[in-house]
Order: sequence, then structure tokens, then C-alpha cells
Amino acid sequence: MIPAMPAHATSSSPVSAVVLRFGRFAAMGVVAVLILIAGVWASWGTAQHVMLMKGRERGTVEVAGCGPDACWGRFTPLSEGAQPRSRVVLEKSVAVETGRTYTVVVKPGSGDAVRSGPAGVLYAWVPLGGALLLASVVVAGGLLRMRAAWVLGLSGVALLTAAFVAV
Repeated sequence: MIPAMPAHATSSSPVSAVVLRFGRFAAMGVVAVLILIAGVWASWGTAQHVMLMKGRERGTVEVAGCGPDACWGRFTPLSEGAQPRSRVVLEKSVAVETGRTYTVVVKPGSGDAVRSGPAGVLYAWVPLGGALLLASVVVAGGLLRMRAAWVLGLSGVALLTAAFVAV
């Protein structure tokens, strides 16, 4: 016969369960916030040039050729103070084609250009869209906050879809 365990000798106390639950909540919250910060950080490198255009050279680029990572072409200025250039470089993406003309903003102090207008703004924020999708999984699985996860996930899908349609 096995003797009964005393009432005070339980395997886990309510206090330790609360501490573990809080630890999981805090850790997953930090992970979700770091994912979102990384998405904003990755997007801001390009988005700042597209969204804060005051004092920047704006114009168009007719794409003359493309390599494995970049496309290039002649820059025709549209803003005051912008100088025509024989060659500026655009990051190659599936939406850039040889022979087409795109509105761009030239990054200060360089020959690099980024697309402007609604398509450029949405394309610049694509890393944030991916971060929203990833954070939604962390919020749903780690924090057990389904509504917040759905909001994050659907926001990411909306941003990525809008970028795909615009570009």
C-alpha cells in the first residue's frame, strides 16, 4: 500500500505557475516587439527617402539595362535643383523592366535611386509587412492573444497585397 502524500507536498505551487506564465508572456512579448522593430528598421532605410522627399532630387529613370542585382538608366530631373545624370542605379526587383520609365528619388550623396509615389512607398514597407505576419504567429502562439494576432496578420497581408498590386 502506498501512503498518501501530505497536502503541502504538491508538485508545483500556484506561485510558480504564475511566475512561469508571466515569464512566458514577457519573453514572447519581447520577441514580438523585437520582430516589429526589426521590420520598421529594415523598411525605414528606403522609406525615409520616399516619404521625406523635401530637398531631395526627384525625377524619372528610363531603365537602359539590368544586371543580376541592379538596374540602371539615365536620370531626368523633375524637381528644382536636381541635376541630370547619365546613370543612376535602381535595386532590381521583379517590377523593374528594361525600357520602362519610373519616378524615383535619388539618395543623397550617391547615384542610387529608389522608386517614389504610392508604389515606392508600399514597396519600401514590405519588410514591415513580413514582420507583421511573423509577429502575429508569436502573438497567437506565445501570448495566446488571438484577436491581436489576427489584426497583426491581416495588416501584414493587406500591406503585402497592396504593395504587390501597386508595383
